[in-house]
Amino acid sequence: MKALMCVPNISEGKDSSVIEKVVETIRSSKDVTLLDYSSVPDHNRSVISYIGEPDAV
Repeated sequence: MKALMCVPNISEGKDSSVIEKVVETIRSSKDVTLLDYSSVPDHNRSVISYIGEPDAV
């Protein structure tokens, strides 16, 4: 099995509803596993880590 890891750094760290929408989209994706996510409001940045089948990622 091949796997691809993705670690996007997005320009949103303050609006938790936006961050949760992104995280929930990843969580609900087939063949993808959310590994971790964190936000830094002072820098308005969030980092999300997930892994999965290349076609799913």
